[in-house]
Amino acid sequence: MQPTPPGWPRISSGLYYRDAAAMIDWLCQAFGFAVRLRVEGEDGSVAHSELTYGEGVIMVGGERRGAAQRFGADAASPLSVGGANTQQLMIYVDDLDAHCARARAAGARIAAEPELHDYGAEYWADRSYGAADPEGHLWWFAQRMRSPGA
Repeated sequence: MQPTPPGWPRISSGLYYRDAAAMIDWLCQAFGFAVRLRVEGEDGSVAHSELTYGEGVIMVGGERRGAAQRFGADAASPLSVGGANTQQLMIYVDDLDAHCARARAAGARIAAEPELHDYGAEYWADRSYGAADPEGHLWWFAQRMRSPGA
């Protein structure tokens, strides 16, 4: 395998929002992302953005539907498709309870309260919670409590 470009993980994800500009600010406030790059279109919309969390990168952009679609498919916020989600992002955090409190205070809908998920000594144990952002994307946050064989 060839090395990735500097600053890029092997896998990253892109999310589409009705109001990408507002959601970039919200994701930074609620979940602790940092803006690495934000490219605005001529009309002030977000043409492309890159947000980081540790070594992870997500791209956030505006919806692309109908004539504006790319790659032959609509790209939409869950708000625009009846709340449907086709993905869920999972992120490891250092202090799960503090992270959940921050997200809740910023208005995230906590879909699953913090709970320990223990898969047995031969596997792992994570404390985790689920949250939905204001446009309905689902997020899962976890803190490793025990690694396999520990």
